[in-house]
Amino acid sequence: MSLAGLMQRQSLLISDLLAHAATYHGDVEIVSHLHAGEVRRSNWRTVAHRAAQLAHALPTLGVAQGDRVATLAWNSDRHLELYYAVAGTGAVLHTVNPRLFPEQIAYILGHAADGVVFFDLDFADLLVKMAPQLTGVKRFVALCRADQLPTLDLPHLVSYESLIEGLPQQYDWPDLDEATASSMCYTSGTTGNPKGVLYSHRSTVLHSFALCAADGMALSARDSVLLAVPMFHVNAWGVPYAAAMCGAKLVLPGSGLSGERLYAHMVNEACTFSLGVPTVWLGFFQYIDQQGVALDLRALRLQRVVVGGSAAPRALIEKFEEKLGVFVIQSWGMTETSPVSTVVSLLPKHAGQALSDRFAVQSRQGRAIFGVEVAVFGADGQRLPHDGKSVGEIRVRGPWVLCAYYGNAPDSALDAQGWFSTGDVAYIDPDGFVQITDRSKDVIKSGGEWISSIDLENAAVGHPSVREAAVIGVPHSKWQERPLLIVVLKPGETLTGPQMMEFLTDRVVRWWLPDDVVFVDELPHTATGKLLKTRLREQFRDHRLPTDVA
Repeated sequence: MSLAGLMQRQSLLISDLLAHAATYHGDVEIVSHLHAGEVRRSNWRTVAHRAAQLAHALPTLGVAQGDRVATLAWNSDRHLELYYAVAGTGAVLHTVNPRLFPEQIAYILGHAADGVVFFDLDFADLLVKMAPQLTGVKRFVALCRADQLPTLDLPHLVSYESLIEGLPQQYDWPDLDEATASSMCYTSGTTGNPKGVLYSHRSTVLHSFALCAADGMALSARDSVLLAVPMFHVNAWGVPYAAAMCGAKLVLPGSGLSGERLYAHMVNEACTFSLGVPTVWLGFFQYIDQQGVALDLRALRLQRVVVGGSAAPRALIEKFEEKLGVFVIQSWGMTETSPVSTVVSLLPKHAGQALSDRFAVQSRQGRAIFGVEVAVFGADGQRLPHDGKSVGEIRVRGPWVLCAYYGNAPDSALDAQGWFSTGDVAYIDPDGFVQITDRSKDVIKSGGEWISSIDLENAAVGHPSVREAAVIGVPHSKWQERPLLIVVLKPGETLTGPQMMEFLTDRVVRWWLPDDVVFVDELPHTATGKLLKTRLREQFRDHRLPTDVA
């Protein structure tokens, strides 16, 4: 018979994260860049006071426990207050990606049954146009002051500041069951309609512990964090919660993610840590390169950058290190995994390695952090060894991995052993480092062998004239499929197909070399910044490869 431990039983709740930050890190700044150039300087104590005011206001909007509250908003202190007030009262914060198509946004708001929408003024016109379709939404709140509120054809419209004005700055947060739903995001990476992922207080707090761990992202009270990943993108990768747990400073850039603005924020706020997708960092370096000696790079205090959303090209990792002395932490996950599942954390064996060898480690997707089990499975459903060569689909399980999509039966997204199939194809080496080779739908099968489009793309981006690259498989009469390389050049650069092929010759195995190179002005991306290969495959479906002479 087992013996129960004599420890206190206390639920893991998001409201406790905020209470901790307010009590022990109350003066730590939250800096927000808002609509029309307004800058607001807040701190964790003020966020806690205003979140309490918002918690008092939510019932006046008809929000009860379990109700969904939507946001269409950039990164700001008001959005942060919503993170804590909505979840803390037992309602569900639903961060909606405003970069989706209007039809997708309308579907998501309807499917989630959101009754209230909080929005930044940037999205006012969008909501007015969509309003006739949003029959379930009864109230709209603009994230602004009363004097900034325009006249809009939206029902029961009110400004955020007038909503919370004069309300008490203390709130008796309910002692919820830690399994209570806290927030939800919809994934746009699936076929058909977007699918909802419903997080809990427990999963969110556990995920925050992982981000603060030394072998996670090592987030701490010593960090000033530039949050360049949107707060509508998987809850900004969990950082708004983890920052409260450890008392980190947050710099919230609003909609301004140009290289120039990111650089200015980093210098002005002495940022030590930042997170963003590869396209954000490509723009960041484009600005630095254009400015040249006009910038004093010694003014930067940046130490670590997390790159996620899609694989970080090795050339980007090298540039951060060699130009700025910044260590790149590559991380992998998805909406369904809260999202962080693996993180690049160096082992003792890597100490003193040559930079080229260390870059090879950093170019992988990292090792599983405690709390998530990561494995690869073959087509026969059998688990594959961690030998650095056995390629299969990644499956994950753990306390912050979903068991079902919103509206479906519990455990319906899992196999019989409790694994969630991610659709990513990878191998895992003996040290546990994951190397993603493709999405299962993007992998190229040529003559019965697999070609990694990600490896080819990363090699191509290593060319100094290339800004971005994509590789897709196109039909070939002999080999079934062969790779087509699609390239976007940096401004003012020139490059030919043969020159690109010559560059790649010593960087990938010969039979992986693309059969053709096409240059375009831009590549299509999803709402979360990933390459939209479905559109590329449609665009180039009739492309005839010069090697296909049949």
